[in-house]
Amino acid sequence: MLQWKIGDVTVTQLIEMTDGSGSLPLLPDATPENLEKISWLKPNFVTPDGNLILNIQMLIIETPDQKMVVDTCIGNDKALNMEAWANLQLPFLDDLKSMGHDPDSIDKVICTHLHVDHVGWNTRKVENKWVPTFSNARYVMVEDEFTFWRDLEEDSFGDVFGESVAPVVDAGQADLVKPDHKVSDHVWFESTPGHTPGHVSVHIASQGEEAIISGDMMHHPCQIARPDWATPFDADNAAAIATRKQFLERYADKPVLVFGTHFADPVGGRIVRDGDTYRFDV
Repeated sequence: MLQWKIGDVTVTQLIEMTDGSGSLPLLPDATPENLEKISWLKPNFVTPDGNLILNIQMLIIETPDQKMVVDTCIGNDKALNMEAWANLQLPFLDDLKSMGHDPDSIDKVICTHLHVDHVGWNTRKVENKWVPTFSNARYVMVEDEFTFWRDLEEDSFGDVFGESVAPVVDAGQADLVKPDHKVSDHVWFESTPGHTPGHVSVHIASQGEEAIISGDMMHHPCQIARPDWATPFDADNAAAIATRKQFLERYADKPVLVFGTHFADPVGGRIVRDGDTYRFDV
């Protein structure tokens, strides 16, 4: 478990799982040969044999007056069309409680987007029914993102919307907002479209310090050096690449801590210029 301070705000990591197997075809261009050319990726972000290391993790934000969680991973008991993620039985909620965060104490659940590995713990199964995991929280998601997934005829991963999003709406706990939404005095959305139509990153500011939680605007630090490396899971590759390039240009050499939602430990670092591209300074 890692933890950071941004002024009066605390951000804490809760990992659901870490994978370095290379089994997920996330970034086709990230071959061992190509990754070897980006020397700073090892040892934190690439295995000795050249596989990407990825965390599936939730970040907990504690401001002076609210407690929030950002992206709720895969979840237990989900009937997914991916064997490695289907019907998980992991101690995620017990781990959360052991950190001093009862699910009932969460004020906001922030969804950067509504992909399978970002909404799973939005709900849990109780007596064969999906109910909101965080019973006192408002679930904040971009309206365009919600509409896209609600109207999608078929999700290749399974009924992600039905299991992990619709029950929150049915319970009256969802807030559908614009992509520049202000969540609190210290937290707001920054539109980063391309991976999904309504994708956002989460900006944090307090006492003159700043941080950004990327969501899936970047999946892996290698995309800092090579923002042109795209994933087949993007809704719009060209838009995603343009968003990454704009983000890197905007925050390079700035005192802004960037958390990659899927970045392996140490998760957070700063974007710095590195010749004609960028690297992740941890």
